[in-house]
Amino acid sequence: MRDHYDFSDSTRNPYARRMKRQITIRLDQDTISYFKKMADERGIPYQSLINLYLRDCAESRRKLSIEWN
Repeated sequence: MRDHYDFSDSTRNPYARRMKRQITIRLDQDTISYFKKMADERGIPYQSLINLYLRDCAESRRKLSIEWN
């Protein structure tokens, strides 16, 4: 490994706006188990599966209907 790197000719990542951002979110254990099981069946990481599901909801502008009994 070098002692010094020259980044004077570097350029910004054009995809930086699309990069994922780490957040903290609290989910029920049964919800996590559901997505982990589905992710195992499909062979992808469960966090990627949750991201795909949430992205699909956002793109289709789904509205959640909540009714308390």
